[in-house]
Amino acid sequence: MEAMKILVTGGTGYIGSHTVVELIQSGHEVEILDNLYNSDAGVLLKIAELAGVEPKFYEVDLRDKTALKQVMRDGGYEAVIHFAGLKAVAESVENPLTYYENNVGGTVNLLEAMEEFGVRKLIFSSSATVYGDQEAPFVETMETGRAIANPYGRTKYMIEEIIKDLCKADEGFEATILRYFNPIGAHESGLIGEEPKGIPNNLMPIIMKVATGEMAELLVCGDDYETTDGSAERDYIHVMDLAQGHVAAIAKMQPGVTVYNLGTGRGVSVLEMVKAFEKVSGSPLTYKIVGRRAGDLAVVYADASKAERELGWKATRTVDEAMRDTLKFLGLSARD
Repeated sequence: MEAMKILVTGGTGYIGSHTVVELIQSGHEVEILDNLYNSDAGVLLKIAELAGVEPKFYEVDLRDKTALKQVMRDGGYEAVIHFAGLKAVAESVENPLTYYENNVGGTVNLLEAMEEFGVRKLIFSSSATVYGDQEAPFVETMETGRAIANPYGRTKYMIEEIIKDLCKADEGFEATILRYFNPIGAHESGLIGEEPKGIPNNLMPIIMKVATGEMAELLVCGDDYETTDGSAERDYIHVMDLAQGHVAAIAKMQPGVTVYNLGTGRGVSVLEMVKAFEKVSGSPLTYKIVGRRAGDLAVVYADASKAERELGWKATRTVDEAMRDTLKFLGLSARD
């Protein structure tokens, strides 16, 4: 694989930081751009400890065109991996304009800067939410954009469409869209992991906050779905598998737009996640069954066969491994 100089936007965040470590360990030169809205600059030292190199860091917001263009002009980058964006579903419903301005507007600024300074390789961090309310398994050839339940998901869909339009206009532009499912876990060292600011939206951080006593209980939203145990099923992928998916994708870029699902290919229910935590930690988890959340689907999981076929990538880590790594990150002991 040819080494590249890569700018990673949102590189101090959860998925970004793990990907930066994998990129550096794979021989790439990496620089990070992040506004630190939902992350902390302290992660740079942890990246350095894991990867042996502390990446050059720019505290820049993508909405700041002048600062962004300065970074792009001076960087000499060959590719960009674009993670930066707001991602809280409930917050997007309350503040849709903020999400459109930040996620869509910021991406347009980034693409303009890339075009201006001749950086024509992009990996975009997208989401399974673009598939809307269709029936699993989700396949890359499915229609997107229909019945997306929140502004966050619509920003991902809109950005995908903008990237497709750019690639039609600039036939030499190479874009890979990676649609994530549900990232969980932490680096096996326990040095880096997910640290959401405020009240978390996703299942794994809530489980861990209940485990540490920061939250009283986990609310399981619905136990009457047509699933094995009545609770909703999602495709939970270990963040290290996800990070390695980006390394595989950057090595196989080609002109135009290519789309890959990054998931495990199977659903795991909320109650199965609870049992996995209890098994790995050896401790009970307090939870309560409540009513379904509006707009929630019963089952969401990927068909990830295209990524395996074309990138040689496959998720290999288990939910139990993700639980163990997260417990280590939090400084909690796992059952041997």
